[in-house]
Amino acid sequence: MKKAVLIAAVLVAASVTWLDAQADRKVRVAVLDFDFATVSSNVAAIFGTNVDVGKGVTDLLVTYLVKDGSYSVIERSVLDKILAEQNFSNSDRADSSSAAKIGKLLGVDAIIAGSITQFGNDTKSTGIGGVGAGLGGIGLGGFGRKQTKAIVGLTARVVNIDTAEILAVAEGMGESKRTSTSLTGGGGNWRGFGAGGVNFGASDFQNTIIGEAVRLAVENMSTSIIGERGKVAVREVTIDGLVAAVVDRQLILNVGTKAGVQVGMQLTVQRVTQEIKDPASGRVIRRLASDVGVVRVVEADAESAVADIVSGSGFQMNDTVKSGGK
Repeated sequence: MKKAVLIAAVLVAASVTWLDAQADRKVRVAVLDFDFATVSSNVAAIFGTNVDVGKGVTDLLVTYLVKDGSYSVIERSVLDKILAEQNFSNSDRADSSSAAKIGKLLGVDAIIAGSITQFGNDTKSTGIGGVGAGLGGIGLGGFGRKQTKAIVGLTARVVNIDTAEILAVAEGMGESKRTSTSLTGGGGNWRGFGAGGVNFGASDFQNTIIGEAVRLAVENMSTSIIGERGKVAVREVTIDGLVAAVVDRQLILNVGTKAGVQVGMQLTVQRVTQEIKDPASGRVIRRLASDVGVVRVVEADAESAVADIVSGSGFQMNDTVKSGGK
């Protein structure tokens, strides 16, 4: 009897600890690469090719959000893996429904999707030049002798992953304080980009007037997103799955991130001991279960998870796995 009471106490403590962690943890978000379709012609003219400036904006935004600490941000490698598995195209970046679907697979509380609405200059009378003769002088996107400022506009939406509802909208506008004869000029010796992208966090790029405008736009937008933190709630996740296999001291579960399972989460394992059926219809109306133990998730993908045993023994395939001790 004392042993049963002790096990029950451990299970209750584990459940309370997990629920407290749910309540206290930061809002978990993922940031999709920004869509830049509306400014792609400007981008191609400035850089000489259609550089993925959306990725550059996203990387810089993630840096600011992580530094602030208001949100817990999913790493790009995890996001990229899900995008590849789901064949999620660049054209879906700004779509709230697609963003919500990806958010569910990642097990986040919300997802941030955005667009680059402006990426160019304030010189209306001068057409954007192509590739300049000298990268250190006029540079790519040269404007001859005419001075110009760089302007970048961004908009972001914080999306509820369960309903695809837009919880908050944030905008960021950046205008370079300096002028130059080239959007990629203005300071330093920036000499282009590699692997089809621009590192927007690099000091050489930020010394250009377009880099300065990008930085200011992302800073303004990140401040707005951080200010909207109160509109995004930590999701209450209810896990209901089965033990698919027991291998040594680990359990393989038939639920994964798609169902809300996250690494570090503690789950209660139960075994159905009796099914109560409706005498009239024969339908199962209640299942009686006893607790087997507690496990902690150490690895998870979209459809499955691996968990270490925290307490208990005798785990079997088809045991149920639930959150919160329910």
